[in-house]
Amino acid sequence: MPRAIALVDCNNFYVSCERVFQPKLEGKPVVVLSNNDGCVVSRSQEAKDLGLKMAVPWYQMKDIAKRHGIVALSSNYSLYADLSNRVMSLLSCFSPGQEVYSIDESFLELTGIPTEHTAYGQQIRETVRQCIGIPVCVGIAPSKTLAKLANHVSKNTPRFGSVCDFNSMSATELDTLLASIAVGEVWGVGRHTVPKLQEIGIHSVLDLKRAPAKRLGARFSIVFERIVEELNGSACLKLDDIAPAKQQVTCSRSFGMPTSSLPDLEEAVISYATRAGEKLRQQRSMAGGIHVYIRTNPHKGSDPQYQPGILIPLVEPTDDTRLFCRAALHGLRQIYRSGYAYQKAGVTLTQIIPAAARPNTLFDDVTARQKSHALMSAMDRINNRMGSGTLKLLGEGMHQSWAMRGGNRSKRYTTEWDELAVCQG
Repeated sequence: MPRAIALVDCNNFYVSCERVFQPKLEGKPVVVLSNNDGCVVSRSQEAKDLGLKMAVPWYQMKDIAKRHGIVALSSNYSLYADLSNRVMSLLSCFSPGQEVYSIDESFLELTGIPTEHTAYGQQIRETVRQCIGIPVCVGIAPSKTLAKLANHVSKNTPRFGSVCDFNSMSATELDTLLASIAVGEVWGVGRHTVPKLQEIGIHSVLDLKRAPAKRLGARFSIVFERIVEELNGSACLKLDDIAPAKQQVTCSRSFGMPTSSLPDLEEAVISYATRAGEKLRQQRSMAGGIHVYIRTNPHKGSDPQYQPGILIPLVEPTDDTRLFCRAALHGLRQIYRSGYAYQKAGVTLTQIIPAAARPNTLFDDVTARQKSHALMSAMDRINNRMGSGTLKLLGEGMHQSWAMRGGNRSKRYTTEWDELAVCQG
């Protein structure tokens, strides 16, 4: 029995999340914008059909949006994260092995499941759509690289009905299909590499599949050798049940409007350090240092420019938000200079180690560490249950005049009590 790996990918994920609670958006061209309503980060199929591109600044598209009635929404990350968690939890019921690859993609191990896999993929699609409301496509193949390609085919070839199983095809049928796909669609082949491959006669996925793996590995990198082997059905990339812990945890945002105020910057840095601390605890890690930076707007060349940063080492590794905030404020006050219009700030937790690997020292205060752990756990539980920011440090501020613009943000239907969907008779 050949190995079977499925890649389940949510279609136009951010837009699809918005449509779950706003059915009136179905069939309309919809885009979701990045932080501060800057660029397009998600498009409905209707918006794609109008020629709208990803990452294009929204201000450049307002004329076409007005002509075609395009609906533009601000990012609603609380909603997207919650629906993503629901999708991934539901998908885990379909396989004993799962790797959550991104917010809208998950690999599933289907080897040995005693069901015809195309039908099983359709069952996955119908269940996710019915239970959560998100449309998905499914690609099935003997390797992760081929599963990504199968998913690409499932999205772009209507005859497959949104589920494409390479394992069900003959070798000739599969090669004919791969010959019709540009090499740039292969997972791991960057756009800067495509011209280099074309120079040596590799234009399609089939060309890359038939290329000598060792020679490509020597010319480019070992990664290319593995890509070729994966295209030939050898599973070189294992399925990770648990994503590896991040070696750095960053939280940064552009402000809704520039600020020169140190108190505004302090609120922002505390807010970002708090979010970073939450992410760190989610992966059960501790950090030994924190980097803080502030930035003016580099695109406003007529304004005075200042872009400092500083790394503050911690006395010992910790996951306590209060200690991160204290260190971050210490760093911010060292680098802050008045007279500049700051557009962005950020923090990065560094020197990350697993919490279980924290070294003991002669001066450990076990009682203090236990109290810290209890407090952080209580804050995380409350915020996970009641919504992010329900319980926070006073230093984050209540009004946050510096916060990102988001005038077109929809309600956080699933994470805020006062924004729950309401049924009207």
